[in-house]
Amino acid sequence: MSKRIGGAEASPPQRHRASVAAGFVSGMLSGLASRGVDCERLLAESSIDPARLRDGTRRVPVGIYSDLYNRVVRRFDDEGFGLFLNPLRFGTFEFLCRSMIGSRSLEEALERAGRFLRIVLPDLAVEIRRGPVTAELRISETVALQPDPDDPRRVFAFEWILRLLHGLSCWLVGRDLALNAVRFPYSRPAHATDYALIYTAHSQFGGTALVALLNANLLDLPIRRDEEALRAFLDGAPGKIAALYRRDREMVRRVKDIVAAALPAPTSLEDVARRLNLSSRSVHRRLHEEGSSLRAIKDALRRDLALARLAKSDEAIADIATNLGYADPSTFYRAFMSWTGIAPTTYRERLAQARS
Repeated sequence: MSKRIGGAEASPPQRHRASVAAGFVSGMLSGLASRGVDCERLLAESSIDPARLRDGTRRVPVGIYSDLYNRVVRRFDDEGFGLFLNPLRFGTFEFLCRSMIGSRSLEEALERAGRFLRIVLPDLAVEIRRGPVTAELRISETVALQPDPDDPRRVFAFEWILRLLHGLSCWLVGRDLALNAVRFPYSRPAHATDYALIYTAHSQFGGTALVALLNANLLDLPIRRDEEALRAFLDGAPGKIAALYRRDREMVRRVKDIVAAALPAPTSLEDVARRLNLSSRSVHRRLHEEGSSLRAIKDALRRDLALARLAKSDEAIADIATNLGYADPSTFYRAFMSWTGIAPTTYRERLAQARS
């Protein structure tokens, strides 16, 4: 049983409360510390005990981490935490969002992000390389961020930019986007265990550039957010990005389990609330706080199950549709097209071709 002390708690994290490893906190502050900033005062203002934080087994609740993130950004007018040659002035995240939100697809949005970041963050280059089955999100240095590739400032710079782009991409398309694997361009850090919660369970270390692998068809997903949604999203930004689309979102996990157990029967918000002994309003609010909704969970679960069954079984498409709770195959076809941009028959054919 962990004990909370001064805003930090011993590892492992409590299941009901998402937390981050101390290494992410020290990484965030490493650029400022190298410039002589009194970081202990910043930590104290966010209710984090600096002495406890030096213990690598301690953790910080993600809400406190997000508060520190926003506090640093506003205090120093730098969304890049002093890690780069030039500061990223407050508002950079907002205009990165605005540069992406008018895109037709995720691929176009990421290409726009790369062009925008080339202007405001010339230290790094962001590009998408698409193959027939797999795509790469590649982030490389245009100038060496630090002489030592394992310098905490360089490590956190890559952690931060991938978290930013991945979290924002998930929000734009309204669903979690699985990263199949990521190679990070430094040695394995002490807090790398948390990478499974934040990025992927398949992390590798070494090389000269960060390379994140994802299914190529995810790039065809449409952008589902509009200006009204962006206004709400920016409340609490940019620090809130740290809490979104993590794998330890407790309410999302519990609701997903309930929906999965009920398939192919439909599940309403009232059904979920009754199972959890909560009000419907409480379930809705807590899902919103974790960046999700019942509809998004249902959609993501059906999508993941459909992709897995198409890839790993010879089950008829009509049977897959029925087992996932769709009233008829045509409704399933439309849903699948919205997820991938192609029909389920085409998806199965392309997988077969890639294997042959």
